[in-house]
Amino acid sequence: MTALTDLAPVMTSVNLARGLPNAHYTDPAVFAEEKQSVLFRNWSGIGFGKDVPNPGDAKPISFLGMPLVMIRDRDGTLGVFQNTCRHRGMILIEKATNITGAIRCPYHSWCYALNGDLRATPHVGGPGQNTHDDIKRDELGLTRIRSHVWHDVVFVNISGDAPEFEQAHATLLERWQEFEQPMAHGGASSSFKLSVKTNWKLAVENYCESYHLPWVHPGLNSYSRLEDHYNIEEPGAFSGQGTLVYRQMAGDDSGTFDDFQGLGPQWDEGAEYVALYPNVLLGVHRDHFFAILLEPVDHEQTIEHIEIYYPQVPATPQGEAMRAANAALWKTVFEEDIFVVEGMQKGRKAELFDGGKFSPEMDGPTHNFHHWVASQVDAGRRG
Repeated sequence: MTALTDLAPVMTSVNLARGLPNAHYTDPAVFAEEKQSVLFRNWSGIGFGKDVPNPGDAKPISFLGMPLVMIRDRDGTLGVFQNTCRHRGMILIEKATNITGAIRCPYHSWCYALNGDLRATPHVGGPGQNTHDDIKRDELGLTRIRSHVWHDVVFVNISGDAPEFEQAHATLLERWQEFEQPMAHGGASSSFKLSVKTNWKLAVENYCESYHLPWVHPGLNSYSRLEDHYNIEEPGAFSGQGTLVYRQMAGDDSGTFDDFQGLGPQWDEGAEYVALYPNVLLGVHRDHFFAILLEPVDHEQTIEHIEIYYPQVPATPQGEAMRAANAALWKTVFEEDIFVVEGMQKGRKAELFDGGKFSPEMDGPTHNFHHWVASQVDAGRRG
């Protein structure tokens, strides 16, 4: 296809590179191109397992306009399907529900099992005839979307041709192997979302780096200073930042959250914040974990879905109060970033802006992300 933007200045070393061209933030045509080459061809986050906790639970999701549905099968398996009947393309599930029997199309009553198998086709062969030689039920189950659940984040690969999740993200899985243990969602107060007038990539870019801390997050920077942070870069997979001075929250009685079990000493006062490409932002600490799922609504609008998890969730007033306070703290930090990502979005309308100049010392994680996006788009253009 004809290249919509020049990506050569992006795909070079950080000391020479420019950022992504303005059109990657402002042009609907480029947004549509990235939808296919970046978000559909890789493992993108679309939801959370906690939202379908019980057998029969189903939750519809629109991912870049594509109707999907997460369904918890009777055996506890979570599957993702295209939310359309194989007969005439009717939407099957309009709102979150629990399915006690079969998934029934409201148009002609074709019925599907929770695993997507087509079970019934009433009158398909004529009145009173529920079968037809040309209707092969075993070939007409719901269109299953390749999916994987990691730390309760539901990832999908729409194109179906990305490497296995464990292969694609082997480095991060190994880096955070100590956190491969049970986690519990913190409850209602540990779930919130922010609607931001920005392209989704600017939210990733801002999250990646600590350079902005002294000016955008003065409260956080008062104890976790710029010099207490380090860059994290894994070309082709993720980037972010870490801190050497994570400070645990204490309750009114000086109590703290329970720690994850068996952590090494680096996590006593350390924490890491990583953007797992393309659209999931993660944070790990000795006593809690959070995930931010970026939902690209369009080229200039993003919804950030934030969920917080703990090793244990005591059902006590004090425990709930501490979790609510922790969520409020993080919400304040994330809200402090809104004017920045919205300001950069406005700035991308400046026709003479050339993508910007990176600090080789401070902007490595952001450049790492730009280089990956450009590489994905370039690969898509090459077919």
